[in-house]
Amino acid sequence: MAEQHVETDEDFRSRARIIAEALPFMLRYDDETIVVKYGGHAMGSPALAKAFAEDVTLLKLAGLNPVVVHGGGPQIAAMLDRLGIKSEFQGGLRVTDKATVEIVEMVLAGSINKEIVAAINAAGGRAVGLSGKDGRMVTATRVSRTIVDPDSNIEKVVDLGFVGEPTTVRREVLDIMAKSEIIPVIAPVAPGADGETYNINADTFAGAIAGALNARRLLFLTDVPGVLDKNKQLIKELSVAEARRLIEDGTVSGGMIPKVETCIEAIERGVEGVVILDGKVPHAVLLELFTERGAGTLITP
Repeated sequence: MAEQHVETDEDFRSRARIIAEALPFMLRYDDETIVVKYGGHAMGSPALAKAFAEDVTLLKLAGLNPVVVHGGGPQIAAMLDRLGIKSEFQGGLRVTDKATVEIVEMVLAGSINKEIVAAINAAGGRAVGLSGKDGRMVTATRVSRTIVDPDSNIEKVVDLGFVGEPTTVRREVLDIMAKSEIIPVIAPVAPGADGETYNINADTFAGAIAGALNARRLLFLTDVPGVLDKNKQLIKELSVAEARRLIEDGTVSGGMIPKVETCIEAIERGVEGVVILDGKVPHAVLLELFTERGAGTLITP
């Protein structure tokens, strides 16, 4: 039988020091909007999901205005497999047809959204699940992508079906929630002017929401520690110009390129700072916002 830890006076003093050290940061972000894009492996771990829910609840109790935007790619793929719906890919990009977008909305705005809401509520918060459709919050437009045919080397435009990008964001509903105890949890689906439903990349969606709200911070919870230099060491802070140079010289490569480009777009929309941090680290949100050291890579104008 394992020995039970008995807390000492030093344990309590250490805890008090931690709270005291966090106070200046709480004051710095008092009444500020913090948008958190929640995804990656953090969503698949019950322990990390619980820690994330506690973080978001504490942010609200500390006087900040957290807004959660979530993804759900693996869960969507699993449901499509279960239902026997085959996805078509063009140039490595999933084409979202009518049947697929119905499943996307069901999974994102349904099961995943409500799981996150329930976790935050269980942690003592008051979360409400939304999508871009609610309160006419987000309007989307259909997107296409240009790819190069590997055989002919000719560029061609690919129609991705019901994949969209945000064109307008109305903040009225979120402004009302900011003045209340409610924590909004938003799924990245939205209607188009044509009345159709569009699936939007969660990073892009979070950037649009953060820009419309003039958020103090946009946090991307990912599966990596942040932006790494050529020696695979974490870069703590970058300007937009420096981030662009790292893309040009190949330091930032692969899947990190669209992530960093989304950070830059969010800053250009009006976000003060964007952070890429590792969602696999318990309480990464609190470490980033309430400690001097931070927890990821901060990109600023």
